[in-house]
Amino acid sequence: MPEVICPGPEGRLEGRYHPQKERDAPIAIILHPHPQFGGTMNNKVVYNLHYAFNKMGFTVLRFNFRGVGRSQGEYDQGVGELSDAASALDYLQSMNNNSKHCWVAGFSFGAWIGMQLLMRRPEITGFISVSPPANMYDFSFLAPCPASGLIINGSADRVAPPADTAALVGKLQEQKGITVTHEQIEGAGHFFEEPHMDTMIGTVSDYVKRRLTETSR
Repeated sequence: MPEVICPGPEGRLEGRYHPQKERDAPIAIILHPHPQFGGTMNNKVVYNLHYAFNKMGFTVLRFNFRGVGRSQGEYDQGVGELSDAASALDYLQSMNNNSKHCWVAGFSFGAWIGMQLLMRRPEITGFISVSPPANMYDFSFLAPCPASGLIINGSADRVAPPADTAALVGKLQEQKGITVTHEQIEGAGHFFEEPHMDTMIGTVSDYVKRRLTETSR
């Protein structure tokens, strides 16, 4: 897995980059959980999402937000982290300018950043939000949500309670022109400890594969 350093707003961002041979392969960026609670690009959920997208034929990039690992800068309440994600996506696109599909996947804090990136970047065709912390962060900026995607959470999540996720999904599903799919993994906690990780990744893979065969957004 090639290590890469991409230019970020506060200096370098450390990442892992997995290209495909096909020049027009779809691209995906994977965003990690909260930097102040031990979140890094090597988090198990992020790592497994990265490999799942790669296995489905995507060129994939995951990276450390500012101040994490070898990425420069300091934690910035999500504002700077959104700029980091935009810079990382620029880097990914610059090396894959023939790509027809662009996806963003995020876990927990990364899901919140991913949804904001979605609002800024009309070229993103699909999203995966794993355990979005709708109880901690305001997701009301998703009005309207510009692309269809999957929100997935565990029924035993104590960090981001399922009721808050369901309320967020309910609001998004009222919007026209997009489809927000919601899957809840029975018995899974916030971090999808075994045996729930395989179930979650399988659900994500099934969803993405189905979307890639459809032509609509």
